[in-house]
Amino acid sequence: MVEFTVAGKRRGALLLLLGLMLILGGCASGGGTRVADGGGWVTVQRGDTLGKIANQAGIPLLRLQRFNPGVDSRRLAVGQRLMLPSQQERAPGGGPYRYQVRRGDSLYSIGRYFGANPQRVQAANKGIDPSQLEVGQLIHVPLNGGPSSSASRRTASAPAASRSLPDPGPLPSSASRWQWPLANYTVQRRFGRDSHGTLQPMMLSTATAAKAKATTSGQVRFASGMRQLGQVVILHHADNMQSVYAFCGKLLVSEGQSVSAGTPLCDIAPESDSSRYHLLFDLRHGGKPVDPARVLR
Repeated sequence: MVEFTVAGKRRGALLLLLGLMLILGGCASGGGTRVADGGGWVTVQRGDTLGKIANQAGIPLLRLQRFNPGVDSRRLAVGQRLMLPSQQERAPGGGPYRYQVRRGDSLYSIGRYFGANPQRVQAANKGIDPSQLEVGQLIHVPLNGGPSSSASRRTASAPAASRSLPDPGPLPSSASRWQWPLANYTVQRRFGRDSHGTLQPMMLSTATAAKAKATTSGQVRFASGMRQLGQVVILHHADNMQSVYAFCGKLLVSEGQSVSAGTPLCDIAPESDSSRYHLLFDLRHGGKPVDPARVLR
């Protein structure tokens, strides 16, 4: 867990933010099997078990387990994303898998997910241009020659906290040249670790009142108050990206609303002991913190 400080009064606020991101992790819709990405993923919610998810999705439990290597069925975490296999996919015990490309996939991320050597995945799919994968395309994933089964077991038995936010892989190509959330701003604090090694999100400030705007198109998944964070807006974007806008005053959007880049989200509030206005801006991929400098213009 990470935490941050603003004027010495908001220590621990990022714990609240991270907890909320765990609950809102992924881009799944609520209710039922909460399937996202064209039926390819499900986000674990409170009270879920692997058997319950398999039953809701109409998938044999063993099949669901094989498409989620490294997942410990006894230690599911809220916000964890599980792969739901399609009818076209196959997962024989020793491989090779027949896998259907999902949005944001690369041969590297596919190989890593199944514990296979990415070079062998590419060799098993001759004639396929790795830079031109298409959603729905079927590829073979050979498992022999990849990481050992003992390595897979070590992954499966890792503490739940380390798997609560699975590695989402490389940033998607869509995460590029997003606009900044404020028009006239000063970067008061950059994303990164402080002198104590604590990861700090980006903090922007302005000398006058301003509106925080959506950095790119998306859907409002949270718009309400949070203790120590003021009013907060969380947007979900394509390819499992999320952006967070905190220390807001008046909210200008509501949950479930679709927004485009530049849509005003909230009026940012002034610090009670300062003449400046602050906006905490947090960017995430699959719930994992991302340096905004990698994505913004």
